[in-house]
Amino acid sequence: EGGVPLLVAAMGPQALRVSGELADGILPYLAGPRALAEHIVPAVTRAAEEAGRPAPRIVALVNGVVTDDVDAVRQRVAGQLAFYEKIPSYVRAIQLSGGSQAVDVAVIGDEKAVAAEVRRYRDAGATEVVFAGTEVAGEAARRRTWALLGELAG
Repeated sequence: EGGVPLLVAAMGPQALRVSGELADGILPYLAGPRALAEHIVPAVTRAAEEAGRPAPRIVALVNGVVTDDVDAVRQRVAGQLAFYEKIPSYVRAIQLSGGSQAVDVAVIGDEKAVAAEVRRYRDAGATEVVFAGTEVAGEAARRRTWALLGELAG
């Protein structure tokens, strides 16, 4: 009590159970709203409840950027994230999200599309949504992304 919060990068069933029992929250990566809502959030929340702990923080780590050049940026992001497609825990999270490639869970689009995806993460149970890779489309896109996220945090 009163110490530094413990958050764990958990996505698999055992890690979610232990995190729910012992940690203050989790940081799932490459797990889209569907994986959160149907698998990750229920598992970690149930484990916390069974351990008599409060509901954990769900800090969704999302690769995302606001851009009008969706196809080119998507191709760039696909190359950056491809190595995750060889790691079983990430492959499972991507598949549970309804995707077949890591880029399928990236959030890439204009302000309206990105805002809608952030809402989907929140509706799926994310208590916080953290964007990474915002520099992938250049400085102007990064600034657009940060401006939108600032508005959404608002």
